[in-house]
Amino acid sequence: MKGGLVSDTGVVLLSERRPTPRAEGPDAVVAAISAFISHLASSGDGEPAGVGLAVPGLVSEHSAIYATNLGWRDVPATAFTTLDIPIMLGHDVRTGGLAESILGSGRGVSDFLFLPIGTGIAGASIIRGEPYGGSSGWAGEIGHTPVFPDGEQCACGQFGCLETYASAASVGRRYSQRAGVEGVRAEQVVSSDDPIAIEVWDEAVEALSLALATYTLLLDPSVIVLGGGLAQAGPALFDPVRTRLIKRLAFREAPPLIPAALGVDAGMLGAGLLGWRAAGRPELGPDWSVDVRSEPLVS
Repeated sequence: MKGGLVSDTGVVLLSERRPTPRAEGPDAVVAAISAFISHLASSGDGEPAGVGLAVPGLVSEHSAIYATNLGWRDVPATAFTTLDIPIMLGHDVRTGGLAESILGSGRGVSDFLFLPIGTGIAGASIIRGEPYGGSSGWAGEIGHTPVFPDGEQCACGQFGCLETYASAASVGRRYSQRAGVEGVRAEQVVSSDDPIAIEVWDEAVEALSLALATYTLLLDPSVIVLGGGLAQAGPALFDPVRTRLIKRLAFREAPPLIPAALGVDAGMLGAGLLGWRAAGRPELGPDWSVDVRSEPLVS
């Protein structure tokens, strides 16, 4: 877990991390978050105006409806804090997308895709400057777009999902399986001239370009913002994906592919924006100037 205090001018006054006690069960995670919020609240000057909480899964502003990896179902926002202050929940990736929209690479852009590529892959569709959750809250699961329908089975049960080929975890895993070695990280695959590494990376690039071409044809984004640890591969990722995206969109112009700006603080800054919205201050953010910390290339 990561949390902090964000002022009404966008200054991160405090930032801390704590372990998430998943092994102790869903109620323990809720209790740990509540304790963390109380700790952060007592660390500032006076009571916070509001709380923003970014969590994975199916989320509404007022409830964590379904979070598989945390074991949550219909957990109300009020369960996460004993403090008598307003709280707003947000999907973790869409919350990061909100921050990139208002403070980062999407500033001034009405419609774009924010796609962090890390251990997994999920996206945030930013439409008219706001994250789009869809009719049921599941919008943005681009990581489970089938790019190779007869390909490897994904943990979700489908076959050939983007995440199975192009996430950092999958790149390392697929190389390890083919090479017969253990513990290989994505960053090692990206930088290697080993033929197996080249093949695995080529398949990741191909999968990503296919998914982005499909997204572009459906929603016509002004730009595509790539973030997460794997985006730190830089030209090794951006150049081949851009080339293949242009090729696949032969009859129309491809949207620019640009790196995310907010690094490891995207989620926390987005949660800060949610907290201020919960407090009735939705106008805050556009004039903030924030410091940026890059993300490491994750394995």
